[in-house]
Amino acid sequence: MTTNSPGAGPMHKTVEAGVTIAIALFGVIVIIGSVKAGINWGAEGPRAGFFPFYIGMAIVVSSAINLWNGLREDNDSLFAEWGQLRQVLSVVVPTAIYVGVMPFTGLYLASMVFIAWFMRWLGKYNWLTVAAVSIGMPVITYLIFERWFLVPLPKGPVEEWLGL
Repeated sequence: MTTNSPGAGPMHKTVEAGVTIAIALFGVIVIIGSVKAGINWGAEGPRAGFFPFYIGMAIVVSSAINLWNGLREDNDSLFAEWGQLRQVLSVVVPTAIYVGVMPFTGLYLASMVFIAWFMRWLGKYNWLTVAAVSIGMPVITYLIFERWFLVPLPKGPVEEWLGL
């Protein structure tokens, strides 16, 4: 059931404006980085920031056009209810944490904890199934990629300690 009552959740226009501004800020970051790298032509051709600068400009201009069009619309519908957003964030936040800790813990330990968390918390699986899958998947990944294909994957202190 979706209602347009105030407090039921963010409005479509607000979310659209927020996303557009975030994308524009990304474009500004690209432009700043490009200027630092050099956006002119050197003796060997375009410098490293030449093409990214114009891509950043296109992102900012497109975002400005999208923001203008979005604010002009008469779309006051509800984007999502707060409960729906909590469900989305219950997946997004742990995934962001997983990606953030991976450089420090390595792929295998982070994946083990990540899989176990989701299986137990969201899936409500029993502990035996959680342990089997959360330990088994990183082991299988290690055997396939590192041993069979000889592709090194990010390792952390635990893998270093185990000599993997």
